[in-house]
Amino acid sequence: MIKHKTILQNTVIALVILLTTTTFAQGKQPRIIEDFNKNWSFKLGDYPTAVQSNFNTADWRTLQLPHDWSIEGAFNKDNKTKQAQGFLPAGKGWYRKVFTVPANWKNKTVSVEFDGVFKNSEVFINGKSLGIRPNGYISFGYDLSQYLNFGKENVIAVKVDNDAQPNSRWYTGSGIYRNVRLVATEKLHVGKWGTFVTTPEVSAEKSKIQVEVTIDNDNADAKEFKLVTSILNAENKEVANFTSTEKIGAKISEKKIQDLALNQPKLWSTENPYLYKVVTKVYEKSKLVDNYETPLGFRFFSFDAEKGFSLNGKPTKILGVCLHHDNGALGAVENIHAVRRKLTLLKEMGANAIRMSHNPHSLEMMQLCDEMGFIVQDEAFDVWKKKKVTNDYHKDWDAWHKQDLEDFIKRDRNHPSVMMWSIGNEIREQFDSTGIAITRELAKIVKSLDTTRPVTSALTENIIEKNFIYQSGALDLLGFNYKHEDYKDFPVRFKGQKILASESVSALQTRGHYDLPDGIKAWPTKHGAPFDGNADWTVSAYDQVKSYWGATHEENWKTIKKQDFMAGTFIWTGFDYIGEPDPYPYPARSSYFGIIDLAGLPKDVYYMYQSEWTTKPVLHIFPHWNWKKDQEVDVWAYYNNADEVELFLNGKSLGKKSKQNDDLHISWRVKFEPGTIKAISRKDGKVVLEKEIHTAGEASKIDLKADKTTIKNDTYDLVYVTVSIVDKDGNLLPNATDLINFEVSGGGKLVGVDNGYQANLDSFKANSCKLFNGKCIAIIQSNGKKEKIQLKALTGSLQSSTIEVKVE
Repeated sequence: MIKHKTILQNTVIALVILLTTTTFAQGKQPRIIEDFNKNWSFKLGDYPTAVQSNFNTADWRTLQLPHDWSIEGAFNKDNKTKQAQGFLPAGKGWYRKVFTVPANWKNKTVSVEFDGVFKNSEVFINGKSLGIRPNGYISFGYDLSQYLNFGKENVIAVKVDNDAQPNSRWYTGSGIYRNVRLVATEKLHVGKWGTFVTTPEVSAEKSKIQVEVTIDNDNADAKEFKLVTSILNAENKEVANFTSTEKIGAKISEKKIQDLALNQPKLWSTENPYLYKVVTKVYEKSKLVDNYETPLGFRFFSFDAEKGFSLNGKPTKILGVCLHHDNGALGAVENIHAVRRKLTLLKEMGANAIRMSHNPHSLEMMQLCDEMGFIVQDEAFDVWKKKKVTNDYHKDWDAWHKQDLEDFIKRDRNHPSVMMWSIGNEIREQFDSTGIAITRELAKIVKSLDTTRPVTSALTENIIEKNFIYQSGALDLLGFNYKHEDYKDFPVRFKGQKILASESVSALQTRGHYDLPDGIKAWPTKHGAPFDGNADWTVSAYDQVKSYWGATHEENWKTIKKQDFMAGTFIWTGFDYIGEPDPYPYPARSSYFGIIDLAGLPKDVYYMYQSEWTTKPVLHIFPHWNWKKDQEVDVWAYYNNADEVELFLNGKSLGKKSKQNDDLHISWRVKFEPGTIKAISRKDGKVVLEKEIHTAGEASKIDLKADKTTIKNDTYDLVYVTVSIVDKDGNLLPNATDLINFEVSGGGKLVGVDNGYQANLDSFKANSCKLFNGKCIAIIQSNGKKEKIQLKALTGSLQSSTIEVKVE
């Protein structure tokens, strides 16, 4: 059994000041962290002279980061990104910003931090190149101090080159698509990602905490200082502290270690993700010169070859989903409010884990997993030296993989949510002997920085003789993708090994589209084979269609729940994502794999998981009830906490049914007649839940539902509005395809529209959107004005509808 008792959390920003100008105040804190997203100039193309101070940007756009220029473009089957990236454009672009720093910052260390730039970025300050970073998912930063004009104007320019295509198997986006910060510290300070907090011993009774702090001394002389560590609970009350006197030489970095203890810590769990924080203060004589925060969660976990996974001593199945990094209609643009919406939907479904596929995700994603209680498999690479597509990361492997992996671990190793390091996904080197040496090298790099979590890799080959990554002996945890029918043999084949289904399912569905079920089928049956798909590029939302390499949702979950040795599963995928629209060609441009569609609207199978992965009562019946007279329709029900479900059509019972053996749903074949289909679930004869679906009549009005009643006027906050057309009784018109036009006024702006249809070629940035199977969404972002937001929706002959959102 592997036991892991180190509790970690990412170093987060202690202070963020949202600015509307590009002149920065000194601030009262010794560590000043400024929002550096505002007032950038941008233009597509290549402009090498943009690094010069006198460059004219009169014809450039002014915008706020994060920014993804690909999502603003038009879908075109001739775009070099091709099907895998959703047929959206890529290319080259330049960003430029003029800013002033105070003259009294001259004796400080000033740096710029980028959370992610896709890709091949080169950053210049006042004409000087600071460096390049090919990997578009890695966070990085540069020390600006020696190049700045203090008290005067400075020019930062960023070249982004995403022109060499194809370079990915999914949508990447293009540009500075994550947040940017300007950080000013005293010369004596905590270094970048400079804390590593572990708990060598942890239980509900007592925990020992070790804090490793990297101190940078940029002064020309040696320093003596006090290092003060405090642990604060969620109520901001100090519960432990330690002070030591330290020395450091000139112009060097050194690690300092402090040990603390805490009685009766509150444990972090998926149900109660209680967070502490470690506050590190550096004093030179009596002056506070740095103040650095590292959130902390106490938990212990183990993987076991026979019993699977446990968290804080409690047997726990990992109920996970894989996620790509895009945010639907926002593209790759990272926004904490978009991420929170995704994770909230998944939490309500019953998911307790996320696999970060197949690259480092954003700081916001990691922080929210900590705060909301998700177990994380953090993944570094999709390719090593052997390519999957022509211009992917294999070209940068030799020069960059070591630094990229080290930076990835350093940034994320303080997250309590992270419980696995994945060094690769479906890596080609598993099929030849070069995989042995590379696996051992990568595992060694990880363990040089963190020995508290297992190293894993998502493997496709489960024949030992053919899998050289496995033969390396360097993996602590085996992750297997697909081939669920082989799981039962793993305890013998991989005797004594800890095992997880790192990727599973790959079922295909379109929200709200229903073909009469006629058995489980694979579209296609093998790579390149013809198949009898739908002319409108849809796939039935009944859980009956899968990829040739995968399984239906029910097939996979039936297998996983029976295998105690399996630590759990990660479903491919939680959400549809842009690109990889298997099984269809153009005009299909986004995936069919998600439990939730690209617009964030759940497909019916969402409720199968909710009925299995939660204890809250669930009764979900589908499909809609607008069909042709006497048409045969299969009515499915997902339910739990009940012995039986009875179905009624216009008050007449169609019989009671119960799940038998390992069934995950029940169904009735019904001849359609207009009216009401009603289901009642009962336990011991008592009603648990009732659900009704009514035949919708003529369109009466546009219905608008916002996910928030209030947003902040911070230029980042989002509100998602779900749009539908209903009849006079409020029943959704499930087949409505009306074009909805949007007008936004007040304190917001329209930043995205979508309807979840995988072959919709309309722009995500349009001012209108067609309903698809009755629904679409509009995404509104704060524009900074402290005025209430009004969204007006208009279509055809119906009266317009308006919804208001307050702005704080």
